[in-house]
Amino acid sequence: MQFLVYGSPSNRQQPKDPAALGKFMEESIKQGILITGGGLNRKETRIRTAEGNVSITDGPFLEGKELMPGFVIIKVDTREQAIEWVKNQQQLYGDGETSIVQIYGAS
Repeated sequence: MQFLVYGSPSNRQQPKDPAALGKFMEESIKQGILITGGGLNRKETRIRTAEGNVSITDGPFLEGKELMPGFVIIKVDTREQAIEWVKNQQQLYGDGETSIVQIYGAS
């Protein structure tokens, strides 16, 4: 199972110990849990189709406060393992809110 893991846009946390977070992420990669991660650009392109016509509009549309600060995709066997992984990651940040959403489709 794959999960999208992301922090709340209103909760831009910094790790308490960046080196410890780096080690946690490195171990997650070695274990095959962490698939990818990154941040999102505020510039957005919208592609709309209406009655066979396609229109393309470039942004930015998202305000910084609406944009998730970053994301990772993890691969685990169960939802409970995803929750446990996030709990361990959150300990490196402290108080805050993180969401997980299962991704359906090819792994």
